[in-house]
Amino acid sequence: MEMIIVLGILVLVVGYVIYTYNRFISLRNRVENMWHQIRVQLQRRYDLIPNLVEVVKGYAKHERKTLEEVVEARNKAMSSRTVEETAQAERLLGQGLMNLWALVENYPDLKANQNFQSLQEELARTEDKIAYMRQAYNDSVMLYNESIQVFPNSVIAGMFGFKEMPYFNVESEKALKVPRVRF
Repeated sequence: MEMIIVLGILVLVVGYVIYTYNRFISLRNRVENMWHQIRVQLQRRYDLIPNLVEVVKGYAKHERKTLEEVVEARNKAMSSRTVEETAQAERLLGQGLMNLWALVENYPDLKANQNFQSLQEELARTEDKIAYMRQAYNDSVMLYNESIQVFPNSVIAGMFGFKEMPYFNVESEKALKVPRVRF
């Protein structure tokens, strides 16, 4: 009788370990899939930027420095591999694009250009998709990280080498500050 109880407990423990291990794998795969989805949208954005720069270049020939900064930031973002590298590169690219939008304000003919408007709309849609995917990725990371941090899951995670995954945060310091409105 005692042997059956011990065997029953052992089966429950082994079953729990297997279930938890498989859950960690599933959650980790979900996070990795979300990261790949973000990369797809980022690539779409990277593909739009050279076209946008070319259209702006036709109108703002003497604003070469801003355009070069955007292209350089894009290239750096494209070559990033980790979540942390990508987040840092995306901050720089975001700042470069903000400078580009500020530059565009000085050229009303450019703002009225159909190619520019089309590219701007496509980029805005892509930015919305990136924001949505980033939120979904971070939600998946939170679920995964929580699942490996809680006891007794943390013991199993430690035994099998599951590590926390990083969040994808790209907000610049400027974005975190509340803008001042003056009249």
